[in-house]
Amino acid sequence: MAAAFEDLAGAELSRLAELHGVATSYSPAPGRSVPVPASAVVAALAALGVDAAGPDAVRTGLAARERALRERLLPPTVVHWAGDAQGPAALAALPPGTRLRVRTEEGEERDGTWNLPLGVHRLTAAAPDGRTGHAHLVVAPDRLPAPPGRSHGLLVQLYSLLSRRSWGMGDLGDLAELAGWAGRTAGAGFVQVNPLHAAVPGAPTDPSPYRPSSRRFPDPVHLRIEDIPEYAYVADRERLDGLLERAGRLRAAVLDKGALIDRDAVWQLKREALERVLAVPLGPGRRAAYDDFRAAHGQALDDHATWYALAEAHGSDWHTWPEGLRDPGSAATARARAELADRIEFHARLAWLTDGQLRAAQRAAREAGMPVGIVHDLAVGVHPAGADAWAQQDVFAAGMSVGAPPDAFNARGQDWGLPPWRPDRLAASGYTAYRDLLRALFRYAGALRIDHVMGLFRLWWVPQGSPPTEGTYVRYDADAMLAILALEATRAGAVVIGEDLGTVEPGVRETLQRRGVLGTSVLWFERDWEGDGRPLPPDRWRADCLATATTHDLPPTAARLTGDHVDLRDRLGLLTRPAVEERAEAVADTAEWLALLGSLGLLDLTAAGPPGTDEEEEIRAVHRFLLRTPARLIGVWLPDGVGDRRPQNLPGTWDQYPNWRLPIADREGRPVPLEELTAAPRLRALLAVFAQLGDG
Repeated sequence: MAAAFEDLAGAELSRLAELHGVATSYSPAPGRSVPVPASAVVAALAALGVDAAGPDAVRTGLAARERALRERLLPPTVVHWAGDAQGPAALAALPPGTRLRVRTEEGEERDGTWNLPLGVHRLTAAAPDGRTGHAHLVVAPDRLPAPPGRSHGLLVQLYSLLSRRSWGMGDLGDLAELAGWAGRTAGAGFVQVNPLHAAVPGAPTDPSPYRPSSRRFPDPVHLRIEDIPEYAYVADRERLDGLLERAGRLRAAVLDKGALIDRDAVWQLKREALERVLAVPLGPGRRAAYDDFRAAHGQALDDHATWYALAEAHGSDWHTWPEGLRDPGSAATARARAELADRIEFHARLAWLTDGQLRAAQRAAREAGMPVGIVHDLAVGVHPAGADAWAQQDVFAAGMSVGAPPDAFNARGQDWGLPPWRPDRLAASGYTAYRDLLRALFRYAGALRIDHVMGLFRLWWVPQGSPPTEGTYVRYDADAMLAILALEATRAGAVVIGEDLGTVEPGVRETLQRRGVLGTSVLWFERDWEGDGRPLPPDRWRADCLATATTHDLPPTAARLTGDHVDLRDRLGLLTRPAVEERAEAVADTAEWLALLGSLGLLDLTAAGPPGTDEEEEIRAVHRFLLRTPARLIGVWLPDGVGDRRPQNLPGTWDQYPNWRLPIADREGRPVPLEELTAAPRLRALLAVFAQLGDG
């Protein structure tokens, strides 16, 4: 273990770290402070371009930083909330007589900073002493859009939602079908899915949707091939028919023979089909639409497609490519772009096609009466070997990884293997990378769920080669991050949900609520932790949240009620206490919740019925409870509608459990295709709980 910060550093290093937003300690619980290793502080500063390797370097760096702060007129980015009559504090601190000029996004020149349109503008300040400062001025709406009334919706991992038309895993055609059914038949207001970001190619592909190659562009593995217009004009029908037959066998292996979802096999088939489909020339209207897409995404799309073309030739880790190709702006890469023009075009077309089917799914949801539509999920980061990390090296912190410090659930901390954004580079660019990311997602999202939304405020950085216990927090400009989010969400008319589970810094939830970001409340975690620790009554839940019974990282409700989740962890050797103790605690926890449901008149088990009836009634009672809370959005985990026992992801496992590869199944573990799912009496009875809610 590296020595604690106090042991190796002094006031100068502490001050230098503070000025760059690097923490020297953290508080895992109220009244408790834990120092971080000096090595983590020095490494984080180095990743920010600050040398703190020794006393002389620290003094030099501190003097330079303090001088720069004294001399600058403006920070790199300034935020003005439209509802704030006082204006930005950075402008109030300017010397008297300072002249301000603004060039708006539209190119209009203005004196002063009042009555500006929403947007990210360029601000120039000229002080009487001759100093000049420039900044990005973010003018943001006071709050993000609110949900249009109360509504309930479905939560599902798209790959797990196989239909009799999909090619071995759920696709965007299945998503559109589910949304159309849920909106029209069940009065649902939304469908929330896992991240559909582009994956790092290769076999085996990392199945986790939370370690993507790119968050800016979606993964074409989700395409419904037959829905691409050019599919009808492929000349080699025999070849396509052969691929369809193979896809049918792949689908049948999962639905009828109990095989796991094989994403790599699905992509191999789809890629063969897409090579032929994309050989069909685009018609004039389709060509114009594609050209518009390329123009809208510009260099970002070209870099994305170039990375995938280079990965075909050199492998999926750009760190191992020939040296010249590791830099997207090098002469070697420019030559490769010309040589690989056909492959770059192929991958750019895939991004366009996937974007189009994503937007079609959102249209289907809205046409079915959903006030929100498809809720997409934004992963907390990207794979270090992938397309975004290659194309945006200037804004990623080299040699660092995002994770979490030790807590009550994981004494060893966590390292997620995702490079963090540099807050200084984001601010200097006016948050261009962040803005482009949000705009890309909001093209097809009715709402956006932000995984680990606390990352807008700070992230736990772990130096490469160090255990996650030897990391430190690095702070971001949360005001700017929230302002950009509010601006882009408002332009798109989209709701934002923050995943704020686990250890949350004091004040974060309040700030998010103030700006209109909904939180996430999961039933089993909602207890009176500051009082008697008992289940929290529904009238004491917060209103500004998405309330659910479970998530993709937790046991399905049936497993929680029956204790199957403890048995699963026991079989895999994941328990940290004797199984009898774990089971006793699980039984007591469930009993407390069922007692509360009964006391509220939400649970009726007086009528005896067939095996499983009590379990089904208990699951319905759980959702009656969620409906009794003031939560604006209520989510139903789709596998709960057929009694699935298996979590989609079991944290703490890798090859011991088939994470991210399970189809939705019934209580016996039999896969249930979309066509049967939507006709299942059990699911219909569960959704009938919300019959009087409608669309709010």
